[in-house]
Amino acid sequence: MKNVFSILLLIVSFSASAQNFSMELLKNKTPRNIGPGGMSGRVTSIDVVHSNPDIMYAGTASGGLWKSTSGGVKWTPIFDNEATASIGAVAIQQSNPSVIWVGTGEGNPRNSLNGGYGIYKSLDGGKNWHLMGLEKTRHIHRVIIDPTNPNTVYAAAIGSPWGVHPERGVYKTTDGGKTWAKILYTNPKSGAADLVMDPQNPNKLIAAMWEHKRDPWFFKSGGVGSGLYRTYDGGDTWKKITADEGLPEGELGRIGIAIAPSKPDIIYALIEAKKNALYKSNDGGDSWKMVSDNMDEIGNRPFYYADIYVDSENENRLFSIFTYVNVSEDGGKSFSQLMPAYGVDNGVHPDHHAWWIHPTNGDFMIDGNDGGMNITKDGGASWRFIGNLPVAQFYHINVDNEYPYNVYGGMQDNGSWRGPAYVWRAQGIRNSYWQEISFGDGFDVIPDKDDSQYGWTMSQQGYVSRYDWKTGNNYIVRPTHPDADVKLRFNWNAAINIDPNSNSTLYFGSQFVHKSTDKGETWTVISPDLTTNDPEKLKQHESGGLTMDATGAENHCTILVIEPSEVEANMLWVSTDDGRVHYTQNGGAQWTEVTKNIKGLPKGSWIPQIKASKTNKGEALLVANDYRRFNYTPYVYRTTNYGKTWQRIVDSSDVTSYTLAIVEDFEEPNLLFLGTDDGLYISIDKGKKWTKWTEGFPTVSVKDLIIHPLEHDLVIGTFGRAAWVLDDIRPLRAIAKNQSLLQKSIHLFKPPTAYQAAYQQPTGSRFGGDAMFNGENRKGGAQFSYYLNVKEQDSSEKNEGETTETDDSTVVKWDSIQLQLFDGDRLIRTLKQKAPEENGVHQWRWNMDEKGVKWPSKKLNTSTREPSGVQVLPGTYRAVISYGDQNSETTIEVQSDPRIPYDKNSTLEVYKTLKDFEKLQETTANAVKQLVDSKTIANEFSAKLKKNNKTLNKDAIENCKTITKKIDTILAIYFGKNDKRQGITSDPEVSVTDRMGLAAYYSRTRQNGITATERKLIAHANTAVEEALKTTNSFFEDEWSKFKTEIERNDMSPFKPVETFKLKN
Repeated sequence: MKNVFSILLLIVSFSASAQNFSMELLKNKTPRNIGPGGMSGRVTSIDVVHSNPDIMYAGTASGGLWKSTSGGVKWTPIFDNEATASIGAVAIQQSNPSVIWVGTGEGNPRNSLNGGYGIYKSLDGGKNWHLMGLEKTRHIHRVIIDPTNPNTVYAAAIGSPWGVHPERGVYKTTDGGKTWAKILYTNPKSGAADLVMDPQNPNKLIAAMWEHKRDPWFFKSGGVGSGLYRTYDGGDTWKKITADEGLPEGELGRIGIAIAPSKPDIIYALIEAKKNALYKSNDGGDSWKMVSDNMDEIGNRPFYYADIYVDSENENRLFSIFTYVNVSEDGGKSFSQLMPAYGVDNGVHPDHHAWWIHPTNGDFMIDGNDGGMNITKDGGASWRFIGNLPVAQFYHINVDNEYPYNVYGGMQDNGSWRGPAYVWRAQGIRNSYWQEISFGDGFDVIPDKDDSQYGWTMSQQGYVSRYDWKTGNNYIVRPTHPDADVKLRFNWNAAINIDPNSNSTLYFGSQFVHKSTDKGETWTVISPDLTTNDPEKLKQHESGGLTMDATGAENHCTILVIEPSEVEANMLWVSTDDGRVHYTQNGGAQWTEVTKNIKGLPKGSWIPQIKASKTNKGEALLVANDYRRFNYTPYVYRTTNYGKTWQRIVDSSDVTSYTLAIVEDFEEPNLLFLGTDDGLYISIDKGKKWTKWTEGFPTVSVKDLIIHPLEHDLVIGTFGRAAWVLDDIRPLRAIAKNQSLLQKSIHLFKPPTAYQAAYQQPTGSRFGGDAMFNGENRKGGAQFSYYLNVKEQDSSEKNEGETTETDDSTVVKWDSIQLQLFDGDRLIRTLKQKAPEENGVHQWRWNMDEKGVKWPSKKLNTSTREPSGVQVLPGTYRAVISYGDQNSETTIEVQSDPRIPYDKNSTLEVYKTLKDFEKLQETTANAVKQLVDSKTIANEFSAKLKKNNKTLNKDAIENCKTITKKIDTILAIYFGKNDKRQGITSDPEVSVTDRMGLAAYYSRTRQNGITATERKLIAHANTAVEEALKTTNSFFEDEWSKFKTEIERNDMSPFKPVETFKLKN
C-alpha cells in the first residue's frame, strides 16, 4: 500500500509540474482578420447617444455589437467574448449613456438566421457585460427602457422560429434585470415581433404578437397567436385590438408598429393578413383605418421586413424599410423610393433591417441592411457607407496556390468574392483588393486548378457559373436532366466539388449527383435520387403562410455534400439535408448507404460536411447538426471503414453550440480544427479533447475551414466576421505530433518558407485615415515560431547578464534568448532578445540578412546589437535558438520573389559586390569612430582643465578647441559640413558617405547583376574614401600627435592608441 501511495504521489507531482496544452500557450499566436469590410453584412439594430450622437452602437445578425465614438468614422467590436454574436436589439439608457442593453438573437427569421442567448447589460459603455437572463428566448427583437425609471426594461422576445417553446412574448423587469416577468404571451408558436412605447406615457405600450414556424422544408407565417395588443399600465393588463377597431379580419401574421414622436396619438401598423396593408390610427390606437395596400410601396416580404418608422418631427413622414426604403410624405397614402440601389454609381445596398432617426433632427438617419450600414445627414439625399465593418457572412471558404495566395468564398446575400490572404504591400488588406466575381447569394467557390483566373461559383437554386475574375466574362453551367419531366431540386446551399485527381472533373448535387468531365460544359447524372424524396417535404411552392415566399430557401431532400477522396480514385462520399449518407467506390456505378450506422444521430439531421481523409482510404469525418428542428446538440463522427461503424468525437460535453465545419491536418491526423456556431475549437489528440480558441478570435459562427496545402495556414470562413487566417499551423502540428515537447525549455519549430518579396504602396492612396478598412496583413521577413517554458531563476543568482563560477560549476542564466543563423557551418547572423515572461508559443522575425558592419556615424555608437548586413542568397539555412543551456534547431528555406524572374548568377554577383563593399564601409566607420573618439577626448579634457583652473590652463584649453575644430573639418569630408542655419539646408560638396550610400543603394537594388553604373559609383566611393583616409591618417600622425605630446606634459593623459587606416583588398 505504501508503494502504491508513493507511485500516486510521484504521478501527482509530475502532473503538477507538467505543462498541458491550453489557450494560455497561444496568446501570441492569433488569427488575422483579412476582411473584407467593403462588402459588409446584416446590421439588425442601431442606437445612438442623444446627448452625443458621435457615440453609436450597431448590432449585427451574427457579427456582434460594434461601437463608434467618432460619428461612424472608426468602429470597434465590443461583444467578442460573450456566448453569442447574434444581436437582435440594442438600447441605450439615455439618462446614463454608459448603460447599454443588448437583446441577442436576430429577429428576422430567414433560413440562415443565428440564435442568441438572452439579454445582456453593460454599465460602462460596453467594456464589460453581464448576462441578465432570458437565455431560452433565443431571439429578442426589441428592448425598450422606461425613460422615467431605468430599472424598468421591456424585452420583446420573438423566440426561435425552429421550435415550439413557451419562452417568448413580452418580458418586463423592474429591478434592472435581476428578475423578469412574462407580461404578454399567446401560445408557444408566437413571439413578440414588435414593441413600441408612447414617448409621452411610458406605461402605454403596443405590442405585435406573431405566430410563425420554420422547418427546414417549410415556413408558415400567421395564426391565432398573432395580434396587436395595447397596455396603459405597463403591461399589467392588455387589450387585443381586433377587427372591431378597424384591423383586418381573420388570421394575422407579422406586424410592424410605429408611433409618431411628435404626435403620439398617430400610430401606424404594417399588418400581414389575407390582404397585407398599412393601417393608421389617429386616436392612440382606439380606431384604425387602412391607408395603403400597395405591396410594391409598403413592402412585400413581411417575414423578413416588417419595420416602419415615423420621422421625429413630421408625423406624416413615414419610412417603410424592406428590400428598398420607401418614404411617404402624406401619412402612408403613397410612397416613393428614398435611395437607389441598382443601376447607379451611388447605390445603397438593398434589404434593410435597421433604422435610426435623430430625436430632434429628422435629417440625421442611419440605415442598417444586409450589406452593412449607411449614414445620412440631409434626409436621405446623400449617404455615407461605412466601409470598415467587417461582418460579412461567409457560407464557404476556399484558396488558390498563387503567391500571395487568394481566399475565395460566397456570402449571404452578397455574392462570391476573391481576396488576398496577405499582400506584399505596405499597410493592410484594403477593400479594393477584394473582387466580387459573381452575383447572388454566394456559396461555394471552386478555383480552376489549371488557371485560377477561372473557376466556378454557385448561388441559390443551383445556379452554377463559370467565372473569369479578370474580365467578368461569366456564363452559366448549371446541370440539367436529360428527362425534361424530371424537376431537379437544389438546396439553397448546394453541393459542388472538383475531383482531386482530375482538374476538369466537377461534381454537383441536386437530388442526384451530377458529373462533368469538361469543366462544367456538359453533365451526366451518376446516381439515383440519394435523398428520402419525402413528398411531405417537397412543398416549397406552398411555403410562406399568409404571404407566399417560394424563393428556394426551403428546398429540401437535396444533396449538401459531395466529397471525392484524394487517395482513392472514383470514391465519393455524399450527404443530404434529410440525413442520408452514401458512398461509391466506382464513380457512381453502385452506391452504398451507411446512414443507419451513425449511432446517436437523430434521423433526418442536416449533414453539411464530410471530409475524406487525405491519407487513409475509407476514412472520413462527418459533421451534422439538427438546430433547424430546435435541437442544438453538436454531432461529429469519424469512420475508418467506409461507414460500417462511426465513432462520435464531438458531443455536448466538448463544445457549447452546434457544429458546422471541421478540418483535419493533412500531415498530422491528431490535429483537428472545428467550427461551431459559437466559434473555433482545436484538438491535438484526434478529437478526444477540444479547446475553444479564445486568443484573438471572437465568438462567431464558423462555417468553413481549410488548410492551405503549400503555406500551411488555417483559413477560417465565419458567418458574421468575414474571413480570417491563422498563419503557419506547423507549431500546432508539432505539438499534436509530440505533446512532450511542451515540457521542453525551448523548442524551435519548422518555419514557413521566407520570400524576399518586393513591396508596393497600397492602391488609391497611402493616406487612408481611420475610415478606411485595413485587414491585418501578414508580417514580412522570415517568421520563426518557438515554444518557451520560462525558467524561474533562484534568488541566489546574480543580476541579469552575469555568470558566476563556484565549485567548478557555472550558474546558467535564463534571462535572454539567442537565435543564430548558419549558412552551412558559417555563422551569418546572431539575434538576441530578452526572454519572454510567459510560457507558450512566441514569434521571432529575421530580416533574411547577414551580420553586417556599422555605418560611419558622427555620434558614438554604444549599441551592442549586431548590425544588419547584406540580404542572404536564396537557399536553405540552419537556425539554432538558445535559452540558458538548452537549444533547439531547424532549417529555413529562403526563396526569391516568385513574381520576379530570378537569375542566380546575377544575384550572386550583387551579393559578392555588397560583401566586398562592407570592407570599405567597415574601414570608413572605424576611421570616423577614431575621429569621434578623439574629439570626445579633447572635449572632455578641455572640460576637466576648465574645472581645475581655467586661467592657468588657458593655452591647453585653446589647443583642445583648435584640435576639435580640425576634427570637425575632417568629419565634414565624410559627412558634409554642419550647417547650423534653420530650415532645410544643402551642402554643394558631395561627402564620402553620400558617395558610399549612392553606390550601395544602386548595387543593392540591381536585378540583373552589377552594371558599369554601379562599378563607376563604387570606384568613386573608393577614391573618396582613400582621399579621406589619407587626410585622417595625416591628421593623427601630425596634429594629433603634437597635441597628444603637449597635453601629456600635464600628467593627465586621456589618450588611446591610434590606428592608421587603409582600404582592405
